[in-house]
Amino acid sequence: MNATQTGLLGGLVLGLAAAQSFTTFLITLAVGVIGLVVGRVLDGELDLSDMFGRGRDK
Repeated sequence: MNATQTGLLGGLVLGLAAAQSFTTFLITLAVGVIGLVVGRVLDGELDLSDMFGRGRDK
């Protein structure tokens, strides 16, 4: 199991534990997506410097 899968699984479990209301599905989905993004960053499959780095080179 790589970091992406671990992050997604951890996010889904935390979302299920934290959400006990009508919006359980949406909260779990959001936390799962956050876990997926963190896992991809840790695996090196997603480079956040492209989004948050320096402006476009001219």
